[in-house]
Amino acid sequence: MKFKRVLLKLSGEALLGTQSYGIDAKVLEAYAKEVKSVVDAGVEVAVVIGGGNIFRGVQGAQGGVVDRATGDYMGMLATMINAMALQGSFEKAGLTTRLLSAIKMEQISEPFIRRRAMRHLEKGRVVIFGAGTGNPYFTTDTAASLRAVEIEADVVIKGTRVDGIYDSDPEKNPTAVKYDEISFKKVYDLGLEVMDLTAITLCQENNKPIVVFDMNTPGNLMRLVSGEKVGTLVID
Repeated sequence: MKFKRVLLKLSGEALLGTQSYGIDAKVLEAYAKEVKSVVDAGVEVAVVIGGGNIFRGVQGAQGGVVDRATGDYMGMLATMINAMALQGSFEKAGLTTRLLSAIKMEQISEPFIRRRAMRHLEKGRVVIFGAGTGNPYFTTDTAASLRAVEIEADVVIKGTRVDGIYDSDPEKNPTAVKYDEISFKKVYDLGLEVMDLTAITLCQENNKPIVVFDMNTPGNLMRLVSGEKVGTLVID
């Protein structure tokens, strides 16, 4: 395997499947199968999941429902719902998992402790990080970059519904051009929405490459970790 330890970032919207709200069991099952294949091959996998399929703090604040900080905390709780769903699906597929939360929730998860997370990975357990960074005003993209740096992952891999990074939205522009490889600087200069700027900066400053790929294509995750050119690589 090209990568020994990876941090997989999944969006909450990815769990929607064909639904407009909530969690699609078929998507969970497919993701569990993909993750199990790479774990069985000896790769250590950690996962950060968003909560956009349930609640987004920014949208809650903009809609006047709550203030931004409260909305972000609500979003963190949404990520925990998704994390628990992932955990159940992974274990049903035969994986051993540990759910670690940035907010104390002893009844359903362990608190995030860096050395404990790394020990779980060394033992072949899939570690799922919930509740983002535990702080408002930070996205789950930033949480993914932060956790990747903390656990010394080889790479951040962001699973999306498109097969990489394009110069414009390929779902809206059929002539959009895909990048096979791109530098952090060019991502900044072109204003490409790969991840938020805090997440990108964390990866750049800590020499942590990012790969954006299509998580919904069966076998893509295995091809990526085994060294095939899948998706788009962001690197200095």
